[in-house]
Amino acid sequence: MAKKNLVIVESPAKAKTIGKYLGKGYTVTASMGHLRDLPKSKLGVDIENDFEPDYKPIKGKEALIKELKTAAKASDVVYLATDPDREGEAISWHLKALLELDDKKAQRVTFNEITKKVVSESIKEPRAIDQDLVDAQQARRILDRIVGYQLSPLLWKKVRRGLSAGRVQSVAMRMVDDREKEIEAFKPEEYWTLEASLRDKPENKPFVAHYYGKNGKKAEPDSKEAVDAIIEDVKSAAFEVKSIKRADKTRSPSPPFTTSTLQQEASRKLNMTPRRTMAIAQQLYEGVDVTGEGTVGLITYMRTDSLRISEEALAAAKTFILGRYGQNYYPHTTRRFRAKAGAQDAHEAIRPSSVELTPERVKGDLTGEQYRLYRLIWSRFLASQMANAVYDSVSVEIEANGHDFRASASDLKFAGYTALYEESRDDEREEKSTKLPPLVEGQVVTLDSFTPEQHFTQPPVRYTDATLIRAMEQNGIGRPSTYAPTVSTILDREYVVKEGKYLRPTPLGTVVTGLMEDKFPDIVDTKFTARMEETLDAVEEGKTPWKEILRSFYGEFSAELEQAEKELEGQHLKVPDEVSEEKCDVCGRNMVVKSGRFGRFLACPGYPECTFTKPLVIEMPGRCPKCGGRLMKRTGVSKKTNKQYTYYACEFRGSRDESKACDFTTFDVPVKDNCPSCGQTMFKKSGKGYKRPYCINPECANFVPEEKRGYTKKAAAEDKKAEKAEEKKPAAKKPTETKTAKKPARENNRGKKDGEGQSRDRQRGRF
Repeated sequence: MAKKNLVIVESPAKAKTIGKYLGKGYTVTASMGHLRDLPKSKLGVDIENDFEPDYKPIKGKEALIKELKTAAKASDVVYLATDPDREGEAISWHLKALLELDDKKAQRVTFNEITKKVVSESIKEPRAIDQDLVDAQQARRILDRIVGYQLSPLLWKKVRRGLSAGRVQSVAMRMVDDREKEIEAFKPEEYWTLEASLRDKPENKPFVAHYYGKNGKKAEPDSKEAVDAIIEDVKSAAFEVKSIKRADKTRSPSPPFTTSTLQQEASRKLNMTPRRTMAIAQQLYEGVDVTGEGTVGLITYMRTDSLRISEEALAAAKTFILGRYGQNYYPHTTRRFRAKAGAQDAHEAIRPSSVELTPERVKGDLTGEQYRLYRLIWSRFLASQMANAVYDSVSVEIEANGHDFRASASDLKFAGYTALYEESRDDEREEKSTKLPPLVEGQVVTLDSFTPEQHFTQPPVRYTDATLIRAMEQNGIGRPSTYAPTVSTILDREYVVKEGKYLRPTPLGTVVTGLMEDKFPDIVDTKFTARMEETLDAVEEGKTPWKEILRSFYGEFSAELEQAEKELEGQHLKVPDEVSEEKCDVCGRNMVVKSGRFGRFLACPGYPECTFTKPLVIEMPGRCPKCGGRLMKRTGVSKKTNKQYTYYACEFRGSRDESKACDFTTFDVPVKDNCPSCGQTMFKKSGKGYKRPYCINPECANFVPEEKRGYTKKAAAEDKKAEKAEEKKPAAKKPTETKTAKKPARENNRGKKDGEGQSRDRQRGRF
């Protein structure tokens, strides 16, 4: 009689993919994430009994647990195939306990990638549950529960109801707040630059040389007087080419993605939040129906800090590069990257499961977001195995009366990996590079003009999603699975808000961080938190008992908590209003930012005498072309699709003062440049990438009609798409068919009820 095998994974998508690979003899089902956890209603940790956790089945999952118990009893072997990390190991451990499986019947398997080969091989090599991994997850879970459940009530009493504190989120919040304090304390310093416009021949275009210093020593003028003195010294002198240096400079490709670098690059290149990036990556990992291939997991596991690549994948990349680009595009030796110190190295770096599944080949089977993220991962991996880019670099030193000026130029000589991929930078400023004429040493060039320019040193920039995650990783704060939930949490709690792409602490965030720094310095100390992560890694490696960590932590924490309660007795910390520059349309007072069920909005501080409110808006560059008022970025919600959209309008749009009311509104983005002909604000097409600004003033010679602003093709494409959809529209279904179609949707909603501190459940249930 054939054996009955049950395979339990975490999500229905993965169950579908793995079920197709394993075929008959295997029943594959999903646990929908965690089924057992610490209860929501209480601490759930018996501190007096050596931190014994009180795990309970999660409410709303009783029916699913019953189904799994029935299936497990009817099976000879139960393969626990949850995700290959600490949390996945803990889910398997909880499943084993809930389903009452003995050691012989419960078999643990993991899949670093969801492909037929890997799944078939892994199912043949099961193992026991790794208790060290489970204990590391238990230690993290209980630490976070103790901090959250014992600190949050203090915040409720002393600041505001509904607040929360967390072991990692509090550190991330402090980092954002510290950066804001640096910006506020920054004192700009003046400095000047001097450019000389030079010409080798009268008929040639001029080139630019930058002032370097005097007599070979670097010097930076710090005042207009210093610049004027340099100009006076050299304006009548001969500008002679002192030296020319030519060299081939090479640039190496970036390594393949880890969790952190994927979130950073997706934020910069695709404008995806870390949470969204991980949700889409999860879909690519679990499997997508690809034409001609069936259901395929397109990428390897996406929670990793390793840079290791399997030899099989390296060989496949080499074959692909040689076949598509040629021998010159492959380096002399295969590239292998070394992970940073402290990386767990449990999995490979994030890579495509098959390089033959190019983004172009699978594009038709993916959503827009899936395609863009897959293309990013695929391109980064292939580029990491390609040859260096080579640049022809020229540096010229020019002397005039003892003063040195320097000019340089760099031309791409061999594209190498840049033929496929280039990493984005957080600093988006473009480097100016001018072409140099064919100069020779000793040649005298002619001075055209000087361009002196005053500058001031700039404060450090605020964090973005990408730079905050990079700083967390550099400081050892959190691990791959915690970066996205941490950033999302501080935004959801409104401790931090986004202004454009930059993160700014709110007054609430500043008050909470100040309280934490004053009363719980260890919790918000980056070094303390980093050491805690290292200790959790030691538990995973079997070097430290997990309860020893809890004992060590809780003694000092409970003393700080008790002391804070005493010191704050009878106090209530007031969160100052966030005052805006917007005036109340009714009484003229400066409006303040408030929070409600639907997010932040502007309200009159004169409540209850004045009840005027309006949406929170962002001021844009330029002026209204109708009345000269300020231009504001606003958001609305479509009545048809219920999706949010962005538009731009005059500050007086909808004003109750009829003498000021203005109806100007547009989807075009105002820019800081004015039209050189009429002087009005110019606009550009919305969306990513470079867009040439245009004038929208019909009376101006530079006016660009709406049909020529780049929207006609998009509109035509949408009309064509709508026509095709109408042609393919199926006949109306009978009522019985409609009912049947809705059932799977209800079943798939089970994951949305999982919410209790488990980041993966939230991600999986939401998307």
